[in-house]
Amino acid sequence: MASRSSILLATAALAALLAVGSCTTPLTFAVGKGSKPGHLILTPNVATISDVEIKEHGGDDFSFSLKEGPKGTWTLDTKSPLKYPLCIRFAVKSGGYRIADDVIPEGFKAGTTYKTTLSI
Repeated sequence: MASRSSILLATAALAALLAVGSCTTPLTFAVGKGSKPGHLILTPNVATISDVEIKEHGGDDFSFSLKEGPKGTWTLDTKSPLKYPLCIRFAVKSGGYRIADDVIPEGFKAGTTYKTTLSI
């Protein structure tokens, strides 16, 4: 039969593993300097995302794919201004896609960081 100290040690180790495994970072997107309604530069605060896409306000699907650039930036150039607020869909490198609704507001300011309701 296991001793009481062995059970306590095993319980503490399991609790520590669960605490480490559940650590997440609240996801934000910074709008880069030089961004304007038809030219958008986004920088997420985590490097574990890929395949970033945008859905315009009132849109039915994610019809704009952003290009990955240096230093973790994602860029989109359009011929006409986008309809804000924007939803952002992206792949998480650990698996699956996530959607952040209405992240970039109408009248956004370049150089501003916008919070999402997601944690990665």
